[in-house]
Amino acid sequence: MNHDHPHERRRRAQIASVVVTALLGVLGLVSFRLQVLGSDQWILQSESNRLRPLPLPPPRGTIFDRNGRVVAESVPGYEVTLLPGPADSMHAVLERIRPYLGLQDRDIESLMRTVRRYPRQPLLVERDADFAAVAALEERRSMFPSVFIDMRPKRRYVAGEATAHVVGYVGEISPGELERPEFEGYEPRWIIGKEGLERTYEQALQGTYGVRYVEVDARGAIVGSFRGYQEEPAVPGQDLELNLDLDLMEWIHHIFPDSMAGAVVALDVEEGGVLALYSAPTFDANLLVGSIDRATWATLNTNPYHPLLNRATQGHYAPASTFKLATAAVGLELGVVTPDEFMPEPCRGAFRYGRIFHCHDRSGHGYLDLAGAIANSCDIYFYQLGLRIGLQPFLDDVGKLGFRSQCGIDLPTERAGELPDGPSWWERNYGYRPNPSEVISLSIGQGPNGQTPLKMAQFYLALARRGQAPTPRLARDEQPPEGLTLDIAPENIEALWDGLLSVMEPGGTGHLSSLEHWDLWGKSGTGQNETGRDHAWFAGFGGPIGGDPEVVVVALVEQGESGSRMAAPVMAKTVDYYLRKKHGLPLDTVQTLREYYQRGRPAPWANRTRPRPRPVADG
Repeated sequence: MNHDHPHERRRRAQIASVVVTALLGVLGLVSFRLQVLGSDQWILQSESNRLRPLPLPPPRGTIFDRNGRVVAESVPGYEVTLLPGPADSMHAVLERIRPYLGLQDRDIESLMRTVRRYPRQPLLVERDADFAAVAALEERRSMFPSVFIDMRPKRRYVAGEATAHVVGYVGEISPGELERPEFEGYEPRWIIGKEGLERTYEQALQGTYGVRYVEVDARGAIVGSFRGYQEEPAVPGQDLELNLDLDLMEWIHHIFPDSMAGAVVALDVEEGGVLALYSAPTFDANLLVGSIDRATWATLNTNPYHPLLNRATQGHYAPASTFKLATAAVGLELGVVTPDEFMPEPCRGAFRYGRIFHCHDRSGHGYLDLAGAIANSCDIYFYQLGLRIGLQPFLDDVGKLGFRSQCGIDLPTERAGELPDGPSWWERNYGYRPNPSEVISLSIGQGPNGQTPLKMAQFYLALARRGQAPTPRLARDEQPPEGLTLDIAPENIEALWDGLLSVMEPGGTGHLSSLEHWDLWGKSGTGQNETGRDHAWFAGFGGPIGGDPEVVVVALVEQGESGSRMAAPVMAKTVDYYLRKKHGLPLDTVQTLREYYQRGRPAPWANRTRPRPRPVADG
């Protein structure tokens, strides 16, 4: 039998002692690292297991009109949230709370898709729960330990339908929007501006989200206070002040022809700000706040009258006779006509140039100068003026007046004006080279000419300001951007003003819409419409008698047939209301001359001779 030598046993014992000591040292170091150096990490993990973060949405900034009236604000609302957990468990909870929140099968399917897409995030079940549902869930709190109910800010639009298109609305951010650069840092389920000013000024109005931590047990049920363990408060969004006059917007909504479509734009002459931007038919933006009812959304999107379309900035219409001022301006600047000149051929109701072109008045107007042609909206005069100018010079010079560009308003969508730039336009679109007669229809605002009501308002603003109009802005800017500049001589602007004032005098197409306290300069228009009756236009500006204009208004009524009968009263009443309010006159007697005559008696100002204000060059 072999026995180890004593020295060998001692050597092995020493080696074993070193190994054990080394292992104990390693274990000590690891224990020190975990318990001492890594204590913060384990505390954080422990806290993470114990606490659940819930986002705190900030109140969006309040939107005010020019007079300090609230246009849009954040008010208290109730949100129902489900804390994250296994998908099956969350589905079971949704089924149990279904009757209290009125959830449909499609709602639960949509919510479960969100759970599968974002399994670690709280599930927002109802963004705008009514008080009865909230009370029912609170009474049964022990039955739904993973359900969290909290008061959150909810958007409210004070004027509802009157401001829907200009203010817009808010909604939940979509997956596609999350990928856009402007929404970098945003999270799923956040509420953002979808349209209108809410979208344009989203970054300022949004504010900064906060977070609240609630304590949960091992099953994920909330323990302790529902108010949370601790929180980082949300930072409210910035307020927004507008040029908009909310009273005027509500007035326009009140007077616009019932059940008809169209738009009204009002601009402040002094500053160029947007006083009103109204589109009809409209919708109540409050219906789109919170959880949008699918039936409501489907109705808005399938309505044949397109209530979601902002006709003031996106509607394209032939500007009709409101465009004759542009034709006149080009003719005067090119020197092919003078204000007191008569055209060679008088208006007899028709004009022959290859074929017969008619005037709107088949009985004819006879010989007219420029002011008379504008006052009577004589097509025969402007046919001849267009031919004198020539097709290409007409397209070149009218293009310089801004009719192919956007106005640059601070809204997310605006259509630019459409107008041919030369003969190649006809070749590209119709495959033929145009003959000189194409200018005949263009000269009266017909043919391939599509403009928005906002664009026509900017053009008339430039006339009212004697040649220059800033970019129309809804938000109050310290210095609005440069906009449209008309290279028109002061004496030619004076001639255009004479024509616009003559429209409102006896014999003019707008005379029956003249007003008691104010001068009106205006132009009617009746635009051809391939899909129905003609569209009605009236564009112009108004101010105190003998003084300068203070407000520009353009009114469009789709299929209104007559600009002087349908659109002119809307324009006149808009001017009257704004100026009465501005100058402190009673607001309950707004009437046009037509309304006085309809009551069987002449208006007290019907035959009064007024001084004729004339524009003067600045400086």
